[in-house]
Amino acid sequence: MGIRKIVLVPDPILKEKAKPVTKFNARLHKLLDDMADTMYDAPGVGLAAPQIGISKRVIVADDGNGLIEAVNPELFDKKGEQISPPEGCLSIPGLLGDVRRAEKVTMKAQDRNGSFFELEAEGYLARILQHEVDHLNGILFTDIAERVFEPPKEEEEEGSG
Repeated sequence: MGIRKIVLVPDPILKEKAKPVTKFNARLHKLLDDMADTMYDAPGVGLAAPQIGISKRVIVADDGNGLIEAVNPELFDKKGEQISPPEGCLSIPGLLGDVRRAEKVTMKAQDRNGSFFELEAEGYLARILQHEVDHLNGILFTDIAERVFEPPKEEEEEGSG
């Protein structure tokens, strides 16, 4: 298991545009494996390489339907609009935000071996992909949120101790 340290704001790598991947080799495979381990351990639903201090255009995501690995992802054919649920970020603990996103997107990317693929996503998965690709472009959800807030504190139940 390769758990990496998650970079937190205000680390400058989170504001940089990540570099394209040109070598599809064992180092990339290890990076993808470590990113998935780190995401699941956090726990999170998406992770971009800059969030572990690596300026490469690599993301992983899992909306509950299995792991998606995307190298050099590009989003296009955005349709519709969604604003809920509030977004959070592993690099910005303790904050949530209302972010307007496309309801449907198509992602073109490469897999860990360099083969191109396309993925159509809607709803929650579309939101995750947009959030992670934003990371590759140096955009944080707090930069584009209509509202940023702290999650409500859970009140103690009566009689608990």
